[in-house]
Amino acid sequence: MTIYEWVRNREIRGRVTFTMEELKRAFSDKSNETIQSELNRLAKKGYVSSVYRGFYVVVPVQYQLKGIVPPTYYIDQLMQYVGKPYYLSLLSAAAMHGASHQAVMVTQVTTVAPRIKCSSKNPYLNWNYRKQIPEGLLLTKNAEMGVVRYSNPELTAVDLVQFANHVGGYQRAATVLAELFEVIDMEKMATTVPYTTMATLQRLGYMLEYVLEEKEKADALFEILKERKPWNSILLRNDRPRNAASQSNRWCVNGNVEIEIDDI
Repeated sequence: MTIYEWVRNREIRGRVTFTMEELKRAFSDKSNETIQSELNRLAKKGYVSSVYRGFYVVVPVQYQLKGIVPPTYYIDQLMQYVGKPYYLSLLSAAAMHGASHQAVMVTQVTTVAPRIKCSSKNPYLNWNYRKQIPEGLLLTKNAEMGVVRYSNPELTAVDLVQFANHVGGYQRAATVLAELFEVIDMEKMATTVPYTTMATLQRLGYMLEYVLEEKEKADALFEILKERKPWNSILLRNDRPRNAASQSNRWCVNGNVEIEIDDI
């Protein structure tokens, strides 16, 4: 059996990923150099793709012309291989909830430290890190092969504010939030409190009230958080100077940057 035949047999059985370790065990009579050479040949023909060091995907026919396999096709298997919990987050998660006003060019994945040394051959994965993965706030969805895990609307909203630098800043975060809040259950926002910072929730409340003009939703969040007072006075953006003209507000947030949401 050739390596190509071995790969095809796996694909027929629905096993669309494989590792270098598996390949070496199956072809113990071949040298590492021979195996790598044959893999490189298959990759050049578009049959397989190296998406992570030592981890390969069998490229389905529908993606062979583009030469790009969407990470959702293999992300669950990849993270099992890496041995880390994960979830699709930020803009990728927002898109799964219907907040897809702006196209997502990469798949955003949140996991735990230490950082993953992602293959330079795979620029389609963008990594974000948490100390702890909030398993109770994750959803699953059937993908082309297996499932994918992604943050629920409430955690997605919190992540968009806490990690706004990963989505292009507060303006883009606010634009996505404007759509996302159509599916958010404000009563469930309390479940996100242990997994974020008070500063994040203060900024979220401020944006709800003064940027998105969602007073009712802002009131609901304030009710959840009011027992945690007193809060620290914070800047909306830490990398900008304090705005002396900014009016005081119940969120104790200094609006030191103007945010305008894009047309939806």
